Amino acid sequence: MLMKSSAQSLTEQLAARFAQRIRDRLLAPGARLPSVRQCAQQQGVSPSTVVGAYDQLLAQGLVDARKNRGFFVRESGLAVAAKDARAQDLPTGGGSGHAAAAGHRAPLNATALIRGMFHGISDKPQPGLGVLPPQWLETAFLTTAVRRSCSVNTLNGISLQYGEPLGDTSLRRALSKKLAGLSVQAAPSQIITTVGATNALDVVSRTLLRPGDYVMVEEPGWAIEFARLDSLGARILPVPRRADGPDLDVMARYCELHAPKLFVSVSVYHNPTGFCLSPSSAYRILQLANQHRFYVVEDDTYSHFAPAHATRLCALDGLQRTIYVSGFAKVLAPNWRVGYLAAPAELVERLLDTKLLSTLTTPALLERALAWCIDQGQLRRHAERIRTRLDAARNRSVKLALAHGCTFAAEPVGIFGWVETGVDTDALSQRMLDVGYLLAPGALFHANRTPSSLMRINFATTQEAQFWEDLKRVMREL
Repeated sequence: MLMKSSAQSLTEQLAARFAQRIRDRLLAPGARLPSVRQCAQQQGVSPSTVVGAYDQLLAQGLVDARKNRGFFVRESGLAVAAKDARAQDLPTGGGSGHAAAAGHRAPLNATALIRGMFHGISDKPQPGLGVLPPQWLETAFLTTAVRRSCSVNTLNGISLQYGEPLGDTSLRRALSKKLAGLSVQAAPSQIITTVGATNALDVVSRTLLRPGDYVMVEEPGWAIEFARLDSLGARILPVPRRADGPDLDVMARYCELHAPKLFVSVSVYHNPTGFCLSPSSAYRILQLANQHRFYVVEDDTYSHFAPAHATRLCALDGLQRTIYVSGFAKVLAPNWRVGYLAAPAELVERLLDTKLLSTLTTPALLERALAWCIDQGQLRRHAERIRTRLDAARNRSVKLALAHGCTFAAEPVGIFGWVETGVDTDALSQRMLDVGYLLAPGALFHANRTPSSLMRINFATTQEAQFWEDLKRVMREL
């Protein structure tokens, strides 16, 4: 909220607010700023204050004024914003070509939600974030696990040399047993540890893809995955995701026309819909993979919240045409950055070469601590407690959403809800920033940034009635 009592004038405060959003990619290249009249109404200031703020942004090179059209974020303004950010010790990053092409409708950049985790929009619970609140993850056993791995002999033994290329042996053994509980049979020698699940996906992509190769990806899907593949020069083939799995007819046509090299899927508690794969769909996907010789990358990031008996492609296929990816950031210790992949034996050496070229090895200290957490049953019991807490949070969040005029486009399960708002969530997300909330608009989950009235919410951070009251008010204004 703009403060008249601040040492800065209202004009300076408003200009600083928009400049920060441009730096954080919350206003992407090509995005249109609100009209002077609209901005004045939204911010509760005079039109002259807005004009003055926009003039400051023009002077800083962050926006362009287009006659009879308004003010737009400059493409070259990103370089200026990055320079200012470095001067202020703020994080910087790259933009997306998709956002620039979207013109004045440009939604949040793929990395905007990640930036929001590092320096929050406000101290309010953030509905658009993809992680659980820190207080949910607090445990006593993490300290014990690290302490056990930090005895003098152990610490010297694993800190004064690079770790094992595949990853710590004790962790790979523990992961092999853990995967067996999901009916995924993977020997320790088929498992490679990585710097989080995202790094595992990147290792697979860099190993199996070349620029120009086609990749099938579920849509709606994870914004970071679209952006990551795009940065590698892959050609993305969006496959509509249904309640029982991907649209198999679309997949079959892609296979005939483009000979894709990969299909990336979240089979269980799909992000953002929460859908789970059916056995019949899984069988047909594997038929296509064998017939057309592509690999299936199964991202099981949400396995800790899902039942062990849920249908998983890697369990049915036995790691023949499938590669399993997962991690622990969602359930245990996000900053440990421990992820892993399990792959067909014939691919392990190629995947390992890519890992070594990108990160060399991974930190054995935290891997060994995590192995202890798994072996002692601490992770399992912790996940059970979180599932119970998440069930209660989901029930509260769903009741509040329905009471405030929203509906669900998919059955509410897991950590995320796919919510129908009835308004353009790109515009809604920009307005909610003024109230202190970072949303995840539906356009963010489409490869071509299709405008949407849907948004993804985190059930753990949408339990307060105030958020839903503010959302309803802004929806009415739109």
